[in-house]
Amino acid sequence: MTAEAVRAEAAEYTVDGVRAAAAPILRRLAAGAREREQARAYAFEEVRALAERRITLVGIATADGGAGGSVRDVADLVIAVARADSNVAQALRSSFLTANQVASRPDLPHRERTLRRLRDGDLFAGTGNERTGGASGSVNTTIRRDGDGYLINGEKYYSTGALYASWFSGSAKDENGTVLGFTVPVDREGVQRLDDFDAVGQRLTASGTTRLVDVRAFPDEVAVRDMSTVDSPWLGSFAQLYLAAVEAGIAAAVLDDATWFAREKARPIKHSTADRSVDDPYVRETVGQIAARAHAARSVVLLAAEALEGLRGLSGARARAAGAAAAVTVAQTGVIAIESALRAAELLFDVGGGSITNRDLGFDRHWRNARTVANHNPRQWKASVAGAYHLTGEEPPTTGLF
Repeated sequence: MTAEAVRAEAAEYTVDGVRAAAAPILRRLAAGAREREQARAYAFEEVRALAERRITLVGIATADGGAGGSVRDVADLVIAVARADSNVAQALRSSFLTANQVASRPDLPHRERTLRRLRDGDLFAGTGNERTGGASGSVNTTIRRDGDGYLINGEKYYSTGALYASWFSGSAKDENGTVLGFTVPVDREGVQRLDDFDAVGQRLTASGTTRLVDVRAFPDEVAVRDMSTVDSPWLGSFAQLYLAAVEAGIAAAVLDDATWFAREKARPIKHSTADRSVDDPYVRETVGQIAARAHAARSVVLLAAEALEGLRGLSGARARAAGAAAAVTVAQTGVIAIESALRAAELLFDVGGGSITNRDLGFDRHWRNARTVANHNPRQWKASVAGAYHLTGEEPPTTGLF
């Protein structure tokens, strides 16, 4: 497709246009979040509607057929989705990570093909995680030559978003021990998606097992994963920022529920001086504390997004120095976003009395969801790495978790 054709096709997509189109869908998501969690019902209709509005084109240059916009625009959109339903935001993580790779890496293998899929509204799932007894990060999934292609065998866990996706990406080790990346359609023979994720929170992220049994992959679906030549090796910073944005969205959702309950349901305690809960000074103080934490989480996420935006176009030593600094900024953001969401979710129950704990309200999901997102990567490590950087200049690890 020519550049002119791409621009013509994408003309209808802008950051503001995508946000406006997504707004009514997000309202529906928010309205049904509690019921879906209680019934373990997935938001297939709403997620498909968001994909059809091309939300993953935000952050991709218009010259590439995207909606334009910055990393900050992407983070702001993710916060909005997580505010409506953090399960859906988490389920879309692989799709947004794929879009970010397209936006930030002109050298991305099979970039044009991936762009085409994003422009078509396809969603992606992917993981390198396994539960096969090896050390964290080890790859036991195998890929071996077979005729004009490959055969893949193994199991991946935390396949976030797999039930919503059209494509599954993972890593596998070939006969020589080389780790290769692959992307195959989820409906290809041998791809089995299991709905077996059973954490205390984020239960509807479709993050269970993907079993790969003699899955055929073609040469244009496989690429060597070699990051040794990149100037800034902290390629996981956007993925970590995404988790912080989900936490910020959870904190915002807590504020929504706190204000709704105080206005519509709560009654002043017997010895209160107020006739309405919204006039009780302690309810006001509690809601103000929740609002402050939601504000803090959102602010640090957007600031870190600007730091990542600043990396684009840099090369050599400048790219490495800026990449390390940005990775530390994202790590610090993770600490604040996690702690803000957890504290806000706890404070929610101080807005009312015993009735606010009723199971039919489902307010406990906010803490459970925030806690589950936080457990992706320990915030103690994030704080320690940030401290080492400030004290000694030590660079963050390049594991993808900073």
